This record gives sequence, C-alpha cells and structure tokens, in this order.
Amino acid sequence: MVNLSPKAFTAAKKRGEARMRGPRAESAHYDLTRNRIIVRLTTGIELGFCPTDAEGLQSATPQDLADIQIEAFGLGLYFPRLDADLYVPALLEGLLGSRRWIGEHPRRLSIEERKRTNRLVTSRNTETGRAR
Repeated sequence: MVNLSPKAFTAAKKRGEARMRGPRAESAHYDLTRNRIIVRLTTGIELGFCPTDAEGLQSATPQDLADIQIEAFGLGLYFPRLDADLYVPALLEGLLGSRRWIGEHPRRLSIEERKRTNRLVTSRNTETGRAR
C-alpha cells in the first residue's frame, strides 16, 4: 500500500469525489448490427464506438464482446474474455487506449488533435501516477 501524506490524501479524495459527480457507465453492451460498443451513462447519454478502434478489442469476436462488466462505480468497463479494461472518463475525451497504444495507432488525427490527446494522456498519467 502507498503511504500518502495528509495533503496528498485530501487531494486524491477530492479528485475521486469529482469523478463520482461526473458521468459514469450505467450499462454497456455490444450491438452486433452496428458493430459498436454502446455505453449508457448515468446522464442518460449513450456513447458508441467501434471495437476495432479500442485498445485490447481490435481482434475481438462478437462472443468476446458479449460480456461487458461495469467496474469501479461506473468508471471502468471490463471485458473478461479479453482481460481488457477501458476507462470511461478517457472514453468521454476520445481516448480509446493507453498513451503508448495511442502513439502506435494515431488514427488520422490532425496535428492539433494529436497534441491535445498527448496533453490529456500526459496529464492523466501525472495525476494518477500510473505509467501507461
């Protein structure tokens, strides 16, 4: 377990509370007819994306995508047959994978979109302290 100073603990707690106030996944399923993962958010909005565009789902079969679990109070999607996770707040920012993966799969983003994506991923990694 990580030892946090009281100041770091308070800051982490505030970030967690802010995330819990934001949109989270309420349900998720794979729509075979549209070839889309559909995520219904707590706001009532639905988000859809093609599985081949997301890290860990590129070569998934419809059977692999049939089981999607909502985790971390709606902040995560887990695909147990693939052992793949997606972070819902990142999906809302258009980030469909880790920084390394996005760098290897720059999907026709404009230069400005790439810069913005790199800034978002870098700030997220700095904020969480997780190397990706």
